[in-house]
Amino acid sequence: MTPENDRFQFVFGSRTYDLASRTHIMGIVNVTPDSFSDGGLFFDAERAVAHGRELAEQGADILDIGGESTRPGSDPVSEQEEIRRVVPVIERLSHECTIPLSIDTYKANVARAALAAGACIVNDISGLTYDHSMIEVVHEHQATVVLMHVLGSPKTMQVRPVYQNVVREVYEFLESRSGAARRRGISQIIVDPGLGFGKELEHNLDLVRQLQKFKRLGYPVLIGPSRKSFIGKILDLPVLQRLEGTAAAVTACIMHGANIIRVHDVREMKRVAQVADALKERGGE
Repeated sequence: MTPENDRFQFVFGSRTYDLASRTHIMGIVNVTPDSFSDGGLFFDAERAVAHGRELAEQGADILDIGGESTRPGSDPVSEQEEIRRVVPVIERLSHECTIPLSIDTYKANVARAALAAGACIVNDISGLTYDHSMIEVVHEHQATVVLMHVLGSPKTMQVRPVYQNVVREVYEFLESRSGAARRRGISQIIVDPGLGFGKELEHNLDLVRQLQKFKRLGYPVLIGPSRKSFIGKILDLPVLQRLEGTAAAVTACIMHGANIIRVHDVREMKRVAQVADALKERGGE
């Protein structure tokens, strides 16, 4: 088997990252009025660009720009509106930041416009299943893809999600979707178990506890615990009071094998990741 540090060498435009060398940080830029954590704060393009620059200065390795909220119960927006929101932000950030940009979308036309504007990663919450043209767009642009697991749709995913074995079922989904992407010629694949996307508290905890199993797929593992509702349920705290809980979840994810952490609080979680990486290095796998 090829050593992990060879398999996890990813080229993002002019940058090459060894995703096995340390935990990488993906900073979240929501250009939306209704995202669960910071909806409306960066809805204006100027503010979104300023926020992206700030996250890059704080140590983000990747910026993930999204124009549609996928919080539980959310309604979709049109392709045209999503493009209107994200493309000006991506165009500006591609000139003002040197780190890779990701488009958080499941719509092929939005991804196409974002990749043309300067993004090089497609972060698809559906694992290329909602829009069957998406796999062709990713292939055409030789983009990196993040394949995430979701049960149902954002509108209904938290309505009594049921699994016989959540870890096995999520693993099998990601195995199937990564195989489909690989067969289409997509070489840079990242997998994400999808915390909070059609999962109850215990489902999320099981996925974090057994995250190491997903490394068997042979791809870098991305995970997004930031301010999620399962942290709120454990602590009985609202979204903006979940910093410490997020730090604990980020540490657990890193210790169990995560390569990329998707977060809102980049400065703080960058520090958490540095300590967790040091502890993991000392203790081994």
